Amino acid sequence: MIPIEIPPNTVMLRGVGYDSNIYLFRDGEEGLIVDTGTGVYWHRYFEVFEREDYIRGLKRVIILSTHEHFDHVGGNRRFKEFFERMGLEVSFAAHEVAAEVLEKGDDYVILSYAYGRKFAPQRVDLFIKDKDVLRIGRKELIVIHTPGHTAGSICIYEPKEKLLFTGDTLFKGSVGRTDLPTGDFKDLITSLEKLGGIEVDIALPGHGRPILDWKKNLKDLQKYLGVIE
Repeated sequence: MIPIEIPPNTVMLRGVGYDSNIYLFRDGEEGLIVDTGTGVYWHRYFEVFEREDYIRGLKRVIILSTHEHFDHVGGNRRFKEFFERMGLEVSFAAHEVAAEVLEKGDDYVILSYAYGRKFAPQRVDLFIKDKDVLRIGRKELIVIHTPGHTAGSICIYEPKEKLLFTGDTLFKGSVGRTDLPTGDFKDLITSLEKLGGIEVDIALPGHGRPILDWKKNLKDLQKYLGVIE
């Protein structure tokens, strides 16, 4: 597995199999893990983290779920256990809607059954909402609630680097489907309009390649969805 380094703070690991992409955002002794995949290939990601010294010197990590689907949250426990064995302080974070689903272990919404698995209820330490700020070292990342793919979907924005983690709200050339539990097409359209007001140099989606042509990609998606002509 070849990591993609996005200076100065981010490493991207492309998801294996059905896994989401997994990101490490770091500043100093604190880190943010964005999504954890299904948990099947967790060891492959940590082999890279250790081999490349990406996690050396970390003392605190927040594991953030961009939404409540199994291909993004199934590895949460594995990641937590690994970091805690290294002596790190670990917290889980999710939008308050997604957090309730994760704490209930609601397989209908989480879709773990589609992967032949069951999601054990987990405690979420940080119930976050729109416009909240996550502090990682000296960096501040802004929570943007973007329902549509799921009711608890969020994007995370670092304004100084103009870096946006989009989860499954949108990808390069496509958007997250809205025909699954708690999905809503009208909400997705509204979320895309909200994101249109943000200056983005690079967007990092839950699946697929980074988005380098943010404005064009977003405009093309809105045209495809019939929002604009």
